[in-house]
Amino acid sequence: MTEPQVISTEGRTIGEVWEEAVRRFGAAEFLVAPGGPALSYAEAAERVDVAAEALAAAGYGTGHRIAVCLGTRPEHYLLKLAMNRLGISFVPINPDYRPGELAYVLEDSAAMLIITAPEHAELAQAAMAEMENPPLFSPFEGDLDLPAAPSAPPGGAITPETEASLLYTSGTTGRPKGCILSHDYELLMGESYLRPRGAMAVTGDDRIFNPLPAFHVNAGVLTFFGVMLAGATLIQPPRFSASRFWENCAETGATVFHYLGVVISVLMADKAAGSDRLGALRAGLGAGVEPALHTGFEARFGIPLVELWGMTEMCRVLSMEEEPRHPHTRAMGRPRADLEVQVWDDAGARVAPGTPGEMVIRHSAATPRRGFFSGYLNKPDATKEAWSGGWFHTGDTVTMDEDGVISFVDRKKNIIRRAGENIAAAEVENTLFAHPAVENVAVLPCPDETREEEVLAAIKLAPGHAPTVETATAIFTAAFAELAYYKPPGWILFVDEIPVTGTQKVQKHALFPGGEDPRGRAGIHDLRRLKKRG
Repeated sequence: MTEPQVISTEGRTIGEVWEEAVRRFGAAEFLVAPGGPALSYAEAAERVDVAAEALAAAGYGTGHRIAVCLGTRPEHYLLKLAMNRLGISFVPINPDYRPGELAYVLEDSAAMLIITAPEHAELAQAAMAEMENPPLFSPFEGDLDLPAAPSAPPGGAITPETEASLLYTSGTTGRPKGCILSHDYELLMGESYLRPRGAMAVTGDDRIFNPLPAFHVNAGVLTFFGVMLAGATLIQPPRFSASRFWENCAETGATVFHYLGVVISVLMADKAAGSDRLGALRAGLGAGVEPALHTGFEARFGIPLVELWGMTEMCRVLSMEEEPRHPHTRAMGRPRADLEVQVWDDAGARVAPGTPGEMVIRHSAATPRRGFFSGYLNKPDATKEAWSGGWFHTGDTVTMDEDGVISFVDRKKNIIRRAGENIAAAEVENTLFAHPAVENVAVLPCPDETREEEVLAAIKLAPGHAPTVETATAIFTAAFAELAYYKPPGWILFVDEIPVTGTQKVQKHALFPGGEDPRGRAGIHDLRRLKKRG
């Protein structure tokens, strides 16, 4: 491998960095879709130029926000580059949203236009029908045919602090929060991707296979900008496919792949697959793989799985690429020179090494927010709360040993992590409360061997409703109509009472004392088979 010729991002915008990437790496492959187009940096630049010209001609520019719902495909990235060049904020949309969820994001973001692939046009139209002031609409079939912007852009210079994206992430209060990400933030995230050495030393020779959604931060920002800064290649299938994974990696010459715990679980289920299927693959990069699967994968395939930790609100990734990697544990990283990490108890005091507590982070005492998101849109109080005490509160419970190795324990926040998707328990609870059979409900995570966690709803039924599978199915079906397919409860347990405090606050920990696995309860209903995309 050659040493990385990484582009400098200091004091620059995404448009400026992209122009240098095209000059340096023009003939090299940039974006590859397995079985589809492969675009060089120069070919991608031509398409970005055309899109930027169309946007500018229609009157869109600095200070505008545009929502984009294309799924995971190369055009997603090309439109992002075109918009960022013009100072437009890119609002990526999850096509698994239900109309009400999309309507909320469009209203909260004040996006003036939504661009969708034909297969997602019906979703956009249904969402817009629920809105008092819907955005303009433009279907995308390869070329932009844009309605004129309803107002002139606010204008101003495009700087590293200009908003580049608005990414929505689930929060503890129910509705997703819009994370404002600047040009500087996104480029720093690309630098963070290239920081690790050892097993994860990415160079321009690498071809990165990332089957995760382009509308999430992992593929859409972290990997995308890391690839661009090094002159590497991003290989992006529409979604993870167990039946095509090895074939896709081989035919595209992938050298590194991204994973979630569910990806490794599915790959390991194929008992016939071994190191002969690797092709050029030399490492995996991801999060959430259970220790038994981690060690089992490395023993069978002979390449490392590098665990990492990151979040939408912070550009710097913690990783376990340096030995010892501790694959038999849930170790996920070590503090960095540019990221201070402490572990606090509920009173805000540091705990002793090896003691569980909440992980809090900052860049430094002098500049705590350097490289973090710019804030939650329309939610200054939530932003202030997240930075309580001058440190960002991650909501993750971890331990940190005397050598600085950080290991994941649990989520302190009321968040369920299912197959890479963050699900706010409060959002699911609010939806379930609308059903006439539900008198009270508590939503919490349930262990899942394949997807890390599954959504469990403990429900106290209203009078006149029986605790039957038919009732459980009816409650699930109503929620499924309102929420993205992965959010409704995969398990429903009917209970006589939901434990509460004297102030009527639900005590979720009292539902299953002593770490009881709720799946062993009599009368629990398994609805996971109903959670299907589309």
